[in-house]
Amino acid sequence: MDTERIKVKVTESGQEIEVVVLSKRAGAIEVVIGEGVHSVRCTLTPTRSGAAYVGSIGGRELVYGRSIADVEADLARRQMGVGAPRRR
Repeated sequence: MDTERIKVKVTESGQEIEVVVLSKRAGAIEVVIGEGVHSVRCTLTPTRSGAAYVGSIGGRELVYGRSIADVEADLARRQMGVGAPRRR
């Protein structure tokens, strides 16, 4: 199984980091930052406008710049591919 990775932006430094997605749904995205013993979980929740997902770790704000509609479309696309038969 492939692990999904997304890029989030650290607003304080403007740096983009790649994180591993644990679970993804329209209401929240759970991600892991770091590896091994130093890994930290974070839940990204939609903003009020629904234009992005935001979370924080250790006082640092993380932003995933995709809207709720974009994430729902990704989930629908992934769901379509799960049960589809493959050609030989």
